[in-house]
Amino acid sequence: MSLDNRKINILKAIIGSYIESGEAIGSRTISKKYELGVSPATIRNEMSDLEEMGFLIQPHTSSGRIPTDKAYRYYVDNIWKSFLQPNTGKMNLSDIKKVIEDEVQEMDLILKNSVRMLSQFTKYTSFIIAPQMKKSVVSRIQLVPVEYNKVLMIIILNNNIIRQGMIKLNRHIPYEHMDKISNILTERLCGYKLEDFNDDLKRLIINDIYGIKENISESICDLMPYLINHVSTFEDINMYADGIENILDFPEYSDPAKAKEFMSFISNKESVAKLVQDIGKHDIDISIGHENPYEELKDCSLITATYKFNGKTIGKIGVIGPTRMDYESVISTVKSMSDAMNEIIDKNFSDKNKE
Repeated sequence: MSLDNRKINILKAIIGSYIESGEAIGSRTISKKYELGVSPATIRNEMSDLEEMGFLIQPHTSSGRIPTDKAYRYYVDNIWKSFLQPNTGKMNLSDIKKVIEDEVQEMDLILKNSVRMLSQFTKYTSFIIAPQMKKSVVSRIQLVPVEYNKVLMIIILNNNIIRQGMIKLNRHIPYEHMDKISNILTERLCGYKLEDFNDDLKRLIINDIYGIKENISESICDLMPYLINHVSTFEDINMYADGIENILDFPEYSDPAKAKEFMSFISNKESVAKLVQDIGKHDIDISIGHENPYEELKDCSLITATYKFNGKTIGKIGVIGPTRMDYESVISTVKSMSDAMNEIIDKNFSDKNKE
C-alpha cells in the first residue's frame, strides 16, 4: 500500500502536531486543526492504514496516534529540498558570521562560538568534532609556570589551533629558564606533525638537543626527553558540546535516569566521535531514533553537517534532540552554521588566502 497525497497530508499534519505539542492526536482534532478537506471518519480510516504500514503507533487505548521513526524518516526524506532553502532556519549566514568573526584569531574559538550559537538557536544539545590533531603541524611550544613543580605546556599548531596540558615535573624549573626551554622545544619541534612523533623521531630530537649541551644547563637538558614525550600524548579527539542540559526541557526526558544516561553519553567525546563517524560521510547526515547504534540515543535524532579547511572535511557540527524535533528549522540552521564556518575558515585560515 503506497502513500497517496491524502495519506501524506494526514501524516504531515500528525507529525507537525506532535512536534509542536508532544501529545497524541486523534482524527477529530486533525479535522478541526487542519483543513484537509475530508471528514473525521475518512481521516480515522487513513490513520488506521498508516498504522498498519508502520508510520503511526497508538501509545494508549485512546484514539490518538503518534509518529514512528519510520514516519520521521519519510517526512525528512520527502521534503528534503525545502529544508535547504535559504532563510528557512532561525538564523541566517550574516547573523552567524557577525558573531563568529569577532573571534577569528584562533580556530578553537570559532568552534566554541559556533557550537554555543547552535545550541542557543535550536534549543537542543549541540556539539562539534574538532579537527584531528595528529595531522597538525607544530608552530610553537610555550611553557607557563603554574606551581612549584607544575607547568602548563601550550602547543600552537598550524592555523592557530591550540592544545594545552598540565605537566607535573619531578623538579622545579626556575621561571627564568621557561622561555629558554620553550625556545629550544620550538626550534627542534617546529614543522613536525604530531603524528610524526614516534620513538625514532623522539630519540633523534633528544640526541640533537644533547649535542648542544654545552649551551644549556644539564638540568634543562635532562628535562627535554620528558617534555618531548608529552608533546605526542595530546588526545587526537577533541569535542565541544553545549546545551547538554537542554534535554531536560523535553517531557521525553523527565525520567532522571534516562536524562542521566543521555547526558553521560554526550559528555563522552570518544562515543560522540564514533557515533558521528558511523552515521554517514555526507555533507549533511540525519540519523533518527533506532537508526542510532547506541541505546542511549534510541529516542533521539542526530543532525550533522561537515565543515572544511582548504576544501577538505576536517570536522562535523551537529544537534541531538528528541525524535520529534523541528526538523525543518534544525536542518536549515545546522546547514547555515556549516556554511558560515566554511566561509570564515576559508577567509581567515586557508592557505590560498595567505599571500
